[in-house]
Amino acid sequence: MRIGIIGAGVAGLAAAVRLASRGHEVHVYEANSYPGGKLSEFELPGYRFDAGPSLFTMPQYVDDLYRAAGENPADHFEYERLPVVCHYFWEDGARLLAHADQESFAREVEDKLGVPSARLHRALADSRRKYEVTGRIFLEKSLHRLGTWLNGRVLRAMLAIPGLDLFTSMDAVNRRHLKHPKLVQLFNRFATYNGSNPYKAPGLLSIIPHFEHHIGAFFPRGGMYSITKSIFELAKRKGVAFHFNTPVREIVVKEGRAAALRFDDGEEPFGRIVSNMDVFFTYRKLLPQERHPERTLRQQKSTSALIFYWGIRRQFPELGLHNILFSDDYRAEFQHLEEGRLYHDPTVYINITQKCEPGDAPDGCENWFTMINAPFDSGQDWDALIAWSRKQILEKVSRILKADIEPLIACEEVLEPRTIESKTASHLGALYGTSSNNRMAAFLRHPNFSSRIRGLYFCGGSVHPGGGIPLALLSAKIVDEVMHGEA
Repeated sequence: MRIGIIGAGVAGLAAAVRLASRGHEVHVYEANSYPGGKLSEFELPGYRFDAGPSLFTMPQYVDDLYRAAGENPADHFEYERLPVVCHYFWEDGARLLAHADQESFAREVEDKLGVPSARLHRALADSRRKYEVTGRIFLEKSLHRLGTWLNGRVLRAMLAIPGLDLFTSMDAVNRRHLKHPKLVQLFNRFATYNGSNPYKAPGLLSIIPHFEHHIGAFFPRGGMYSITKSIFELAKRKGVAFHFNTPVREIVVKEGRAAALRFDDGEEPFGRIVSNMDVFFTYRKLLPQERHPERTLRQQKSTSALIFYWGIRRQFPELGLHNILFSDDYRAEFQHLEEGRLYHDPTVYINITQKCEPGDAPDGCENWFTMINAPFDSGQDWDALIAWSRKQILEKVSRILKADIEPLIACEEVLEPRTIESKTASHLGALYGTSSNNRMAAFLRHPNFSSRIRGLYFCGGSVHPGGGIPLALLSAKIVDEVMHGEA
């Protein structure tokens, strides 16, 4: 069968690999000149930066992709498990290392914060339990196929709903288990992994720490962009044809079936079509004549980001690959984000791949991916906000690290909600499509197929099961299984 895929983001690449591995003729059309979507890279003089996602969890989904293609993942893709997941800093001088090993992490929490280790163990055990009950069902399967709900494991999961904290907030769950405000704040930050607010998002999202502290956080050799490069090369080995600088203008629907893709210079017929484009733009731009799922498209958007990529002329041994410098008032920060504003004391995330890949910066230097959460674009004066936030971030980082950072900046690039939308076609610059602040948000995401247009499928962070590399890879797997009647 001839299959057309719109977009070469990581989900589009993964879908191409799976479908080509079944013997289909697969064509991928990408508006940009490069693959990867958000998972891309760029260079400034002497420095290399991963432009988008910086945390790598659930590497088994990349491995699974290679096995589906009949290859040994170790022959093409290497990664290491991080001994320390993240370095945490507070304004009062408190510092904490989140060790990957649970016992070491518990001792650190007890030594630095005076929190009994049993509390951490209890919170992580609860995270594991929730994932084991729900994760493989609700993340790895379509929620919009009857066969999913007829599975015995789903029935057991439904019976467990009273213990899944669907009707309380993530913050309430963390306060119940952890009590200490700094540790609660640390666990609340996991809501940002899908652009949500921990004070509103359902407590079921407390499954997220399980990914880091039981399965682990990893670093792929060559940086995050090596994920894109390796899957792209795998797709080419499977015979996938890529067409860059080729924006799709319309999905042509004939007699209720997705039949062709229209470009500036004509049409190409396909037996099936997969959109890795943001679902909002898929409908608004590519399906203008079709009925749109308005309830889905109008859901609250996730947060976005403001990122400063800085080449730093110094090394900081107290920093690791992942670093969080917390706000003193986390609730106020999220309230500002909900209102479409930036907070004067933001939580700052610094990712430094030079810690694992020394060649990413000159000798004695570091490449800082410096990010704060930002609201999606609703017409704010971003030029003014960027200048103001840059000042707040530099002052905060300088205070905590006790060093004047601004004179150390050798080069700079900025990514913000407007450019996130223009470069990645993410509606309003929202990084994860819709937020998960509604307890039913997981069930309100757009399915991986169209119920109205036969032969049309969807993958990527704006549809089920959600945003981030692992879920984007799973969306491609679900598309493959649904298309072939295996879901």
